[in-house]
Amino acid sequence: MRLERNLGMDLVRCTEAAALKAARFMGRGDKIAADQAAVDAMRFSLESMPMDGLVVIGEGEKDEAPMLYTGERVGTGELPAVDVAVDPVEGTTLLAEGMPGAIAVLAIAERGALYNWSGIAYMDKLAVGAGARGTVDINAPVAENIRNVAKALNKQAEDVTVVVLDRPRHKDLIRQIRETGARIKLILHGDVSAGVMTAIDDPPADILMGIGGAPEAVITACAMKCVGGEIQCKIWPRNDDERALVETQKLDIHKVYRTNDLVRGENVFFAATGITDGEFLRGVRYYSGGARTHSVVMRLASGTVRYIESSHHWDKLMRISGVQYAQRANGGAK
Repeated sequence: MRLERNLGMDLVRCTEAAALKAARFMGRGDKIAADQAAVDAMRFSLESMPMDGLVVIGEGEKDEAPMLYTGERVGTGELPAVDVAVDPVEGTTLLAEGMPGAIAVLAIAERGALYNWSGIAYMDKLAVGAGARGTVDINAPVAENIRNVAKALNKQAEDVTVVVLDRPRHKDLIRQIRETGARIKLILHGDVSAGVMTAIDDPPADILMGIGGAPEAVITACAMKCVGGEIQCKIWPRNDDERALVETQKLDIHKVYRTNDLVRGENVFFAATGITDGEFLRGVRYYSGGARTHSVVMRLASGTVRYIESSHHWDKLMRISGVQYAQRANGGAK
């Protein structure tokens, strides 16, 4: 079913709401409060979206997350029927510690289009932008992939930048990348941003490699499909419980999930708003009586990528949105 209406601007209003509420917790050391503020604002905004949304990737199961849990219905209930993937704060630690790179993310696709990640929390990932699409293979040696990307981008291997989560499990991967002479950008959190940044104009990185969250892989795939990039993944059971789950569900740990396996169909939207400053998006800037946000919204059907800089004025915004973005005093906002 084709999504006739462009829901992109509706989506970005949801990510803006989450970012505006969450950014007040920057550096305050409270991940839970920051995430809850973003969840509340995003959910409130989603309720007014003209769609029958089913949260496929959410904040957890119903008993673990009071709002935006996997399986929750969002939107007004009218057509179109869509799958919804949310991450109200990607990088809660980054936000709580006042570090760069936290964003609010939301993606939708037609009903049944998004991959069900089957309870295996992690995936081994390889992602590149459109310029290197078709040149990589997650089963190939690290050096071969870097050489192929360098050739596709008309670079030397020493000019290629690989972004990797800074984790002990990546010690050998980092060694192999260094042996090629390629540059490495280590990140503490946020591999949705890391994957997407390989596919934007003037990208700060050329390849994402390594093991990260499975839900994040699906959200990344939505963006990569919109902009012509590529992601390949394999499930990565992290402990005995997940290895047992692999056995009972008869999952193939060698299967390669490609972009179209993670998100099917041609009706895909992706939106994100910066919470703290990053290489992908700038963070929220507060000023007297309001704030500025920096967002991106992508639509697969048209191939459009819009970067949006918005100024939000508390008095007017709170009058029409119903979200309490600031305290009122003497009839105004402060």
